[in-house]
Amino acid sequence: MPKLLCCLFLSLSLASSAQSYKKLHNKAIVIDTHNDVLSTVTMKGLNIENDLSGQSHSDIARFKKAGMDIQVFSIFCDERFGKDTAFKYANIEIDSLYAIVGRNPHKMMMVTTPNQLQQAVKQKRLGCMIGVEGGHMIEDNLENLEQLYKRGARYMTLTWNNSTSWATSAFDETRKKDSLPHLGLTPFGKQIVKRMNDLGMIVDLSHVGETTFWDAIHTTTKPVIASHSCVYNLCPVPRNLKDEQIKAIGTNGGVIHLNFYSGFIDSNYNKSKTAFLQSHKSEVDSLKSLKWANYEIEEWTAKKFPSEVEAYRPDLSQLLNHLDYIVKMIGVDHVGLGSDFDGIESAPRPLDDVTSFPLITKALKERGYSKKDIEKILGKNFIRVFKANQTN
Repeated sequence: MPKLLCCLFLSLSLASSAQSYKKLHNKAIVIDTHNDVLSTVTMKGLNIENDLSGQSHSDIARFKKAGMDIQVFSIFCDERFGKDTAFKYANIEIDSLYAIVGRNPHKMMMVTTPNQLQQAVKQKRLGCMIGVEGGHMIEDNLENLEQLYKRGARYMTLTWNNSTSWATSAFDETRKKDSLPHLGLTPFGKQIVKRMNDLGMIVDLSHVGETTFWDAIHTTTKPVIASHSCVYNLCPVPRNLKDEQIKAIGTNGGVIHLNFYSGFIDSNYNKSKTAFLQSHKSEVDSLKSLKWANYEIEEWTAKKFPSEVEAYRPDLSQLLNHLDYIVKMIGVDHVGLGSDFDGIESAPRPLDDVTSFPLITKALKERGYSKKDIEKILGKNFIRVFKANQTN
């Protein structure tokens, strides 16, 4: 074959391949189970109705460009919020989401049922779901849990990094195990899990300690999720899931949604980040003196010195290694995507913001995943768990 024809054939083949993955991505129901844009962007005065490129990972126009069908918005506040403040703040965040959706009825709609999810997809509006990231926001009150469900919350992460009086976190079980008043779920914690099952609120086991994990798995009667977690055996950090936990979620019928955070994907990332932060010690110390949380400091320094952080980002292939690992262990029915965008300072190259989601579909196709399997990973697995939790 003449050289010119070879080049033409290759060019047409590449164009066809690109068209193929884009068509698959656009046809599939794409669901991201965890995005922090409400707490880290909206609550700080920015408006996701505007183009926030360069300021955030997400805005309404970029969700559309990403081919996102359903976005679960995280309702989040950290350990600095407690009694009389955490529940109130959670509701303010929920108010902000309802206000945004109310101003954009042709682009967005609230989703609280599987039927509404399908309606949003059919009408090509962004389906907006609510996930509460941290049981401290119910302030030890079942009525608050029920109120959050009535307002649209369809999952709750039992803990964030901070433990509650009824559940211990991965952070605390790892760092403070000997000084904790209890480990795992208390009887009240088990009551909360049972009430979530009764309501139809998915139990989310990201962030929880191992003892809490096993107590919850043995208590729940419905499939669970890990809304944004990766594999401990590939990146040994407390937030990731060990093999026995992965197997238990598979047996439970649940889904592990992969977190895009570089520090949960690449075991070398945190060493590089520590060195980076040390090189900017004066700025870090100054922010600490202002009582900034560590995650806020890391986000601020990453934005101020982007080229330095860029140098040690992992590759997309490393994220997909976590996916492959889970699939080989428990099957393709138990894995999905929970980006943690706008809650992380770094994601693998080239996942720069939400518009990068089609590149995951492309990479899955290149790894040999079938159309049916890719559709499960992108959204159908979550829909199955959502339906299972809504059925009494």
